[in-house]
Amino acid sequence: MTLALDFVPNAAHAGIYGAVASGAAEERGVALRIRTPSASTDGLKLLASGRADLAVLDIHDLGLARERGEDVKGIAAVVQRPLAAVIARPPVRTPEELEGERVGVTGLPSDEAVLRAVVQNGGGDPHKVDSVTIGFSAVQSLVAKRVAAATAFWNVEGVTLRDRGVRTREFRVEDYGAPAYPELVLVTTPRAIAERREEIEDTLEAIAEGVEFTARTPEPVVAAIAEAGGARPAAIESQLRAVETALSPPLTLNRARLREWAEFDVRFGILKRRPDVDATFDFSLAPPA
Repeated sequence: MTLALDFVPNAAHAGIYGAVASGAAEERGVALRIRTPSASTDGLKLLASGRADLAVLDIHDLGLARERGEDVKGIAAVVQRPLAAVIARPPVRTPEELEGERVGVTGLPSDEAVLRAVVQNGGGDPHKVDSVTIGFSAVQSLVAKRVAAATAFWNVEGVTLRDRGVRTREFRVEDYGAPAYPELVLVTTPRAIAERREEIEDTLEAIAEGVEFTARTPEPVVAAIAEAGGARPAAIESQLRAVETALSPPLTLNRARLREWAEFDVRFGILKRRPDVDATFDFSLAPPA
């Protein structure tokens, strides 16, 4: 089974690397190949071309892909809560104080929605924020003070900035109006589900065991992620401490929370139409809650 990641290997992927490090995948007869993307859209391209069997996607990207007519389905939650945030440098103390400031965004539609939700629910006017596209350079842009704040993942960029001694304030979207949706989900195609159901189930079982293995024995998983992403093990350890509670319960999908996500994405303009959660996700593959 080939699994495409959504981003540079990091602690949010602990269950995936744990499935290999623990031997859980091998015990189930699964040769799990993990592919690191060059861009956030690689997973969808690899699924469409048949070069990947599974992919990790941001949940908003799954909604957008289906809105474009792409034939993909979510099958499991990689994390159980939102990871997006607006990270600001002093003297910004509240979202309202972002009015009149330059805030970096990657250019993805979900970033604009995160910024809008945080500022609006933080008492400010999103139209008064000067958003600028900086790609995936939030850390560099904040360190160089090219922006007052940036949208980023608190579990990766937020941890990196703290480890570098950069003073910041994190305005996590879950604290400013977002429901507790799973930020990252595993996706595949309906054809793969029909033709390779047993192998997919074995892979998900191995990943769920990988999460539990990481909680008990983090060292080999941290080492594997660090090597795959060219990061320092200490940095991955910091990420894991930040995100470990979001990894459990492993892979389960919560239908009620996903319906709240669907409403949120329409309300803040990520999606044009409210997605049918039962059509967007296959609830028969992930471990039960």
